[in-house]
Amino acid sequence: MPRSRRSKITTLSKTPVRSTKASKQALVNEIRATVDKYDHCWIFSVGDMRNDGLKEVRAQWRGTGRFFFGKGKVMAKALGETPETEYQEGLSNVARRLKGQIGLFFTSHPVDETVEWFESWSKKEYARMGARATQEITLPEGPLLTPYTESNSGDPFPHSMEPQLRALGLSTSLVRGVPSLNNPHLLCKKGEKLSSEKCRILKLLAVQMAEFKIILGSRWSKESGFIQGKELDGAESDNEQGEQETMDQD
Repeated sequence: MPRSRRSKITTLSKTPVRSTKASKQALVNEIRATVDKYDHCWIFSVGDMRNDGLKEVRAQWRGTGRFFFGKGKVMAKALGETPETEYQEGLSNVARRLKGQIGLFFTSHPVDETVEWFESWSKKEYARMGARATQEITLPEGPLLTPYTESNSGDPFPHSMEPQLRALGLSTSLVRGVPSLNNPHLLCKKGEKLSSEKCRILKLLAVQMAEFKIILGSRWSKESGFIQGKELDGAESDNEQGEQETMDQD
């Protein structure tokens, strides 16, 4: 008779344990090697943090820049938080600004061109709960169409979506198999704080009210040291969750 697998004993001590101390030291070494490699170290913050947006920016700068985001205390330690401990002269001014949602961007790309690129790049995203509506949207009575347009042109939702739309707070019913509003519905006013339900409706309507954008602040350069720039607010917004995982690129 085959032996039951339920009686098998698993030794938990065999599970490999990642050394937090070792991983932090590896990150310190990686950042210091990056300081040696590139000419400029920029401080940056993000508007409405999205991992997909940051990954897209990383891809755009692959081979010409490197990003570190998250684990601010470890990044600060790598740069040195005081003039006595800084890795290179002036880096302690950068380290002291690594609080909250603030990251580091290393590159040797010309300063003016770098600033121009980041000022012109942004990516539209769907709003999360707690975000502010950027426009007023009133849905007209009749068939509910997506994507939403002021001219009310689009494709109707499938009949199977009607219960979900009703559960989100819309007064809908099936009219000839098409989910339809029984009366006009004010979905949101400009500037109001969006609920989870309204964010889900906006996503179903393909309406993007958030923007992912990287904002550059002060920088450190090998030739000129620390250069004061825009002071960045690294405070987390209501719809951001804790400290983000460190993300970098070669």
